[in-house]
Amino acid sequence: MTAVAKSRAKLRSTRGIVGLVCGVLAAGGLAAAGTGTLEPEAARASSHREAPLISGQPQYDNTDVYAFVSPDKPDTTTIVANWTPFEEPAGGPNFYPFPEDAQYDVHIDSDGDAQGDLLYRWTFDTRTKNGNTFLYNTGPVTSLDDPDLNVTQTYDIDLLRLKDQKVVSTKKVANDLPIAPSHVGKASMPDYAKLRGQAVRKTADGGTAFAGQADDPFFLDLRVFDLLYGGDLSEVGRDTLAGYNVNSVALQVPSASIRQSEKQPTVGIWSTTQRKNADGKWTQVSRLGGPLVNEVVVPMKDKDKFNASAPWNDADFLPYVTKPELPRLIESFYKIKAPKEPRNDLVSVFLTGVKDLNQPPKVRPAEVLRLNTSIKPSASPKRLGVLDGDNAGYPNGRRLSDDVLDISLQVVQGELVGQKNDLGDAVNANDREFGRSFPYVALPTAGSRGPLAEKGARSGSDDGSGAPNAMTGGAPNTAGRDTDDSTDTVLLASAAAGGAGLLLLTLGIVWWRTRGGGAGPRGRGSGITGV
Repeated sequence: MTAVAKSRAKLRSTRGIVGLVCGVLAAGGLAAAGTGTLEPEAARASSHREAPLISGQPQYDNTDVYAFVSPDKPDTTTIVANWTPFEEPAGGPNFYPFPEDAQYDVHIDSDGDAQGDLLYRWTFDTRTKNGNTFLYNTGPVTSLDDPDLNVTQTYDIDLLRLKDQKVVSTKKVANDLPIAPSHVGKASMPDYAKLRGQAVRKTADGGTAFAGQADDPFFLDLRVFDLLYGGDLSEVGRDTLAGYNVNSVALQVPSASIRQSEKQPTVGIWSTTQRKNADGKWTQVSRLGGPLVNEVVVPMKDKDKFNASAPWNDADFLPYVTKPELPRLIESFYKIKAPKEPRNDLVSVFLTGVKDLNQPPKVRPAEVLRLNTSIKPSASPKRLGVLDGDNAGYPNGRRLSDDVLDISLQVVQGELVGQKNDLGDAVNANDREFGRSFPYVALPTAGSRGPLAEKGARSGSDDGSGAPNAMTGGAPNTAGRDTDDSTDTVLLASAAAGGAGLLLLTLGIVWWRTRGGGAGPRGRGSGITGV
């Protein structure tokens, strides 16, 4: 037998035993797992994990920025910035604190020169009452100062005024304000809306602030990253972010305090995260303005560079906007013709603002969210914003309800240059209802879910309904069942599967050895040295 033939024979025998073992383990695991589902499901891709380095540092990862004229207070502007993507609601016991070693910054450019004129900076502090327990809360929490809330956080906001990117003054506008905690569950926080309300506070400069957990307001089907919905646009419609939370900061300020003047009412807004490096110096590690830009416009090789950059240098990324990859991919997969390049229409949407809508005079192209604060809120907001004649929506700022994925897909494929289309992901609204007053973001999904939790039932109670029960190891209750003497059915199923698996594995090894593939006396090789 040649060396190649021996190698192939060894490979076949190895695959056989590995496949057998994996099949046995899978059979046992599936039997023990039962028929329950996990919600939300683990996501395979994320517009929130937009760059290689920051994807491993979720507390410092900006997910989205929203800026809009407040619908119930049209003389004010509301800014919402979110961090920490894909917060699984039951992810205790540490849940999702705001980081103490970071600065969350929101930048405002009031004259269109791609330099911040104002900077709002959030910093955070954590206190633990009892370090001898693993519990986030030691009893039901009914207020933010409840002694049963074991881990509490507060924050400060500083307002920095800048000139030519240098700080000229600093003012503290919020000091030691409470943060709304992670929503542990209905037993721990029976009235989370009340806690949310207590976390809405006034600031020293006439604004209103909030920091805490919220439902992730971004709604879209992220299977776009699976080769553009797998080459089949009928396979859309699942809100990948449904059921996940984020950490959110929100600020509502008089519009006159952030814009240059009534004649120049457009502001550019973006957020960044800074953390200390090994030398003790603050370093920018994340940046986000408009949605989906770093995700689907900037290529992999420059994503980390974008996160560390400033809008002033965005000419470095201009070719990715004028010659974008996405329309060529759509043409390749779906035969929908890509518009001609260069794409100057995309420059206006993503970099300069749209003329006569939200483009400042003498604008320097930069990737920021541009909001014309003089445009009044819509009485009936349309999810496609400007594309549907609603100038109070994206890309004029970004409201929570704006369907930015559909808008972006249609624009990228030529909606503004005469190539009309109705591309979209069939996810047209958020899974949870937004609020009608500040901070507008929806309440977070609770860590406890399901019918019993929704009804506020005591965990572990046996109501005879047949529902899974903590006192019976999670097994369904059955009529007439003797819970004192019976053995947990889940353990029985697992044990049976394990026993069957062990028997199959033993028989498989015997069969494999009799065929000459093992390491015993009759085998043709040791299985170790490969001879």
